[in-house]
Amino acid sequence: MQHVECLLCPRHCRIPEGGRGDCRVRANVDGKLFSLVYGKPCAVHVDPIEKKPFFHVLPTSTSFSIATAGCNLHCKGCQNWTISQRPPEETDNLDLPPEAVVREALRAGCRSIAYTYSDPVIFYEYTFDTSVLARQAGLLNLLHTAGYIEKAPLADLCPELHAANVDIKGMTDDFYHRMSRGTLQPVLDCVLALKKAGIWVEITNLVVPTWNDRDEDIRALARWVRTYAGKDVPVHFSRFWPMHELTNLPPTPEDTLARARKIAMAEGLQYVYIGNIQSGNGNNTYCPDDGQLLIARDGYEVTENHLVDGKCERCGTAIPGIWK
Repeated sequence: MQHVECLLCPRHCRIPEGGRGDCRVRANVDGKLFSLVYGKPCAVHVDPIEKKPFFHVLPTSTSFSIATAGCNLHCKGCQNWTISQRPPEETDNLDLPPEAVVREALRAGCRSIAYTYSDPVIFYEYTFDTSVLARQAGLLNLLHTAGYIEKAPLADLCPELHAANVDIKGMTDDFYHRMSRGTLQPVLDCVLALKKAGIWVEITNLVVPTWNDRDEDIRALARWVRTYAGKDVPVHFSRFWPMHELTNLPPTPEDTLARARKIAMAEGLQYVYIGNIQSGNGNNTYCPDDGQLLIARDGYEVTENHLVDGKCERCGTAIPGIWK
């Protein structure tokens, strides 16, 4: 029996003939590695870009968002588990090749395509080919990913990307093993590789009660971001809702998210947001120099925008991001 080794993610699955990798969507067919989800998304939506979440990329624009079944992590509290933790035979899939994705994105008036919901790492070839066509058509390519990918395929994809939101789920290997059956370092390496390649990066941390909601958990994340990625990298602390294998837990209390934001800002991060919940100041962008309200948000809706050419209208401070 001929095995094939998948080198896409750190798992390096050795797949027997007729078998599949840990992600459920990459298969050994007659001794060759095949993607079973190429051009077969199970989720296709036009979303506000703020929902991705990107708060420093083309505010008020829409993003054509796609995902396929499968994932190479197995988070106990996954908020999209109905597609990420299932094989493609158990999802309702569309026939939407890369050229059709770009065509439909343009038809919908979107300014970007987001590869999201499950994880674009496991539909890598679909993401790559679509990204090439999207860039040629003048669309931005946005990745929302858990960042569990090997360095070589990420390096190949980077020239086609414009922005990425990376989930950093926790700051220890023990947490990653217990929550996701993964490891931490490849995720941190992914963030730094994206930054080095000039990709705009934002970070999301799903705050799960009793799992990663201690002050020291938040502080460790904030310190790593400030030290290695930069104080101007936006961080989104997202509310957990009881899902998948963690239905025994309550939703993240709002005061926990407010505390996380306060800790991260005290550690020197300049743009810290609260997500998956409507929360006053926690959704807004402020100038780090003079405190001026720059972008006010009500959920995913932008209600005020005081940026002028990407700068604070009052003091002229340049705010990092992709604004046009």
